[in-house]
Amino acid sequence: MRFKGLDLNLLVTLDCLLTERSVSRAAEKLCLSQSATSGALTRLREYFEDELLAQLGRSMVMTPRAMELLPAVRNVLLQVEGTIIKRPEFDYTTAKREIRIIASDYMLIAALSDAIRAIKLLAPDLHFNLISPGETPRELLERGEVEFVAMPDLYLSTEHPSAHLFSEDYRAVVWTGNDQVASDTISLSEFMKMRHVVVNYLKSGPTFEGWFIERFGTERMIEVTTASYSTVPFLIVNTNRIALMHRRMAEVFARMMPLKMLMPPMEIPQIHETLQWHIYNNSDECLTWIRHQLINHIAQNIGQAAIDMPIYP
Repeated sequence: MRFKGLDLNLLVTLDCLLTERSVSRAAEKLCLSQSATSGALTRLREYFEDELLAQLGRSMVMTPRAMELLPAVRNVLLQVEGTIIKRPEFDYTTAKREIRIIASDYMLIAALSDAIRAIKLLAPDLHFNLISPGETPRELLERGEVEFVAMPDLYLSTEHPSAHLFSEDYRAVVWTGNDQVASDTISLSEFMKMRHVVVNYLKSGPTFEGWFIERFGTERMIEVTTASYSTVPFLIVNTNRIALMHRRMAEVFARMMPLKMLMPPMEIPQIHETLQWHIYNNSDECLTWIRHQLINHIAQNIGQAAIDMPIYP
């Protein structure tokens, strides 16, 4: 089908070519021959009067025109998929689908793992692909490469719908044998003199350190930076380090490891964990059902993971 001279069938090919930036990889993904994919690229170049993909050494890079086209083409395809293409009638008991969710290991421990377990009891053939938020979550959601993002609201897009899951506060955590913390309280001056473990997994966006410097005019003495919340306790035990951890996660690990939880010596704003999805998925029956299951289960059971954890001597 042509629209104003453009073969609309080529839009899917264009999206794949610009995403993969390789004729061979795009051909494999589209289940086409390399010659057919190369021919499609030639026709696209003729229509747009632009190279779209240019050879640079052994790789291909997008031209400025291609960079403009990629989000627009992806947006059109997502809108068609979400509003026009008719899906089979949804039955969660037999549904087979991959559900991609961006979430930190903290979110998995605090809420998502239990919610997914409950969903799987109802919908055994759903496959959940849990993705660490190392890349920009907004871009992955915008490109339709994930179905959900479960993160604090300050990292989410204002262009897509979202739902509040729960709020969380912080605790300072140290090893029970830490000789720099003699009591169950810690002052701000003591806190600042200690060496810290911090988590940083995002390539861009607001950071806790940015807030801390703005609030107190100084940096903490950071000794270890990790990309995973669940590694923090292991970097604290048998050391004199300290870390700020989400309260629910600190409670889980304090029941399993020799850790002491302290109230932070400063007021730290709560974080508001939020579930977000692409606006074009509003009418997707399967994703709507999963969304409601996640929101309702977490609302009813948040914090239960910490309570149910076994206590170790």
